[in-house]
Amino acid sequence: MFSHQHKYLPHYTHEDYEQWEGNWELIGGIPYSMIPEQGMGHVMEPAPGWYHQKLNVRIVSLIETALIDCSDCEANMPVNWKIAPDTIVQPDVVVVARPFEEGLYLTKTPEMIFEILSPSTAEKDRSLKFELYKSTCVNYYVIVHPLEKSAEVFALQNKEYKSEGTFVSGIYHFEMTSCSFDFDFGAIW
Repeated sequence: MFSHQHKYLPHYTHEDYEQWEGNWELIGGIPYSMIPEQGMGHVMEPAPGWYHQKLNVRIVSLIETALIDCSDCEANMPVNWKIAPDTIVQPDVVVVARPFEEGLYLTKTPEMIFEILSPSTAEKDRSLKFELYKSTCVNYYVIVHPLEKSAEVFALQNKEYKSEGTFVSGIYHFEMTSCSFDFDFGAIW
């Protein structure tokens, strides 16, 4: 592949993004379709499958239960996080500390992000989004491997992600800015 190919692609911004139909992510001005059969000549992503969405719901439910006594943090699943005018992503699960504005875009950096891998997103989630989340100082990045029924936890330390381990089961204690909670990884499968 030609290494400077990106300079020949159009560079899109949130103004363009707001006009598109369907479900997209925009990273560094390059659109990534999140729905099959949708594309603008760029990388296409299939819609999440049944199991993917089931894991999404379980993760949010477990986090919300763990945060029941914390009025400072909220969990949600796919929201538009506007990082820059040319970068808008839709993480599978976010945990955000208050205050934040509820609107078309989340503009505050989440404390924690879970991404559930699929064959078409695995490379992007492990590399492009890994670097993006690290550079924006997301405190925890959890990469969920549904086929392996495991999740790898990365904690931000000195502006670098450090692997805290891969969990099939077991409890991990998350320490965030406003709250802390234990998460049982065995409960998501």
